[in-house]
Amino acid sequence: MPKIVDHEKQKEKIAEVVWKVIQREGLDHCTVRKIAEEAGLSAGAMRHYFPNQSQLFIYSMQLVTNRVKARIERMTWTGTPADDVKQLLLQFLPVDEERKLEMEAWLSFTAKSLSDPELRPLRKEMNEGIYSACQKAVEALAQSAGNPDIDVPMETERLYALIDGLALHSVLEPGQVSQEVIDSVLTSHLKSLAM
Repeated sequence: MPKIVDHEKQKEKIAEVVWKVIQREGLDHCTVRKIAEEAGLSAGAMRHYFPNQSQLFIYSMQLVTNRVKARIERMTWTGTPADDVKQLLLQFLPVDEERKLEMEAWLSFTAKSLSDPELRPLRKEMNEGIYSACQKAVEALAQSAGNPDIDVPMETERLYALIDGLALHSVLEPGQVSQEVIDSVLTSHLKSLAM
């Protein structure tokens, strides 16, 4: 009887191997041959899923976006507006091993998108999603605080820059920007908006 393979699960497994190689060795070491070997596939089987490196990178980058969206969709909104907003924004930050792996891959793909036009739309989609989440967060906090004087566009830009900065520095300097630091800085900033 032939083995039944869930092709989408197999592609996800391959993309996760890409993320791990990026984390361990960097994007430059993500050759199709190396990924196939680490995924336990032949080169021919690998080409069945991803005919070239570009398609492999596009899928791997899209999977990061899909995972973040899925976590947000599974969230339950049961806390205070500040708690709910914080939980939403933490979905974009490397506060556990899964999100750290995703963030390291995302940052590598983002850098690659500067020279690879096929990756640019994915970078744009994720950045717009983060910006939109920041804007909704500021609007929700302004409304819950009953503070019509909050400059929503300016505070959205500040929050967006904070999220990007925390993500980048936690990957580049994990000893300096730990999960605890991320939590503390984000909590403090959100409290300042809720006043």
